[in-house]
Amino acid sequence: MSLHLWEQVAAWKSPKYRFVDLTHELSPETPHWWGFQPLKETVLYDYPENKKEGDTWTAAPMQIKEYTVVGQYGTHVDAPIHFDPKGRTQDQLRVEEMVYPLVVIDKSSAVAKNPDYELSVEDILAFEAEHGRIPEGAFVAFRTDWYKRPANDFENKDEEGKPHSPGWPIPTLEFLVKERNIGAIGHETADTDAAIRAFQPDCHPLPAEQYILSQDRIQVEVLAHLDELPPVGTIIFVTFPRLKNGTGFTARVFALVENE
Repeated sequence: MSLHLWEQVAAWKSPKYRFVDLTHELSPETPHWWGFQPLKETVLYDYPENKKEGDTWTAAPMQIKEYTVVGQYGTHVDAPIHFDPKGRTQDQLRVEEMVYPLVVIDKSSAVAKNPDYELSVEDILAFEAEHGRIPEGAFVAFRTDWYKRPANDFENKDEEGKPHSPGWPIPTLEFLVKERNIGAIGHETADTDAAIRAFQPDCHPLPAEQYILSQDRIQVEVLAHLDELPPVGTIIFVTFPRLKNGTGFTARVFALVENE
């Protein structure tokens, strides 16, 4: 039996390559959607030497904690069922849907000037003119550097209390799905849609998110460190539990980059 796959792994871990973690640390302080409660941690068992007056957990030769957290918390994957009642659930996603060629479209400068910025089809075409056509089955990430914002300011509310954050408009997603047949999308914000379009009167709430998930694609929200990646040539790994009937869950996401 050939050992070339083992050799490939060894090469990936050599100085020729590097891994970039695209995941926020998971804690009560993790950036998350405004409608969710922070993660809660409860100690169930701990080492006897850690016992303090008032602790209620059971002393044991081990440490075990219980976590209470909403599925779509921090860096997380959304399964199609999240917005499509007929969509696939998390346990129905295939393991090959955990790895993609990665394209990173950087509009961080534009977002710094206009936090309501929406990635346009023209932006996609300009990117392709410089870096080549987006490959079929790619994971397309929208880089905004939003991950650098304090967790308590992810909504970026103005003086009137209205949120402002960038996002994907439906025409751009339609182009990527119909004309490029992409595999997935990702972004650093907590919503697919720009905040100014997320909840409009007489419209479907979060229409862009509804669209992409209704196309049987997954998405990853609240990504981090996209600024450490080149525009093309990398691979992204999106790992998450095989949760029965799951609509989405916190994920560990990372990229493999070839060093220059």
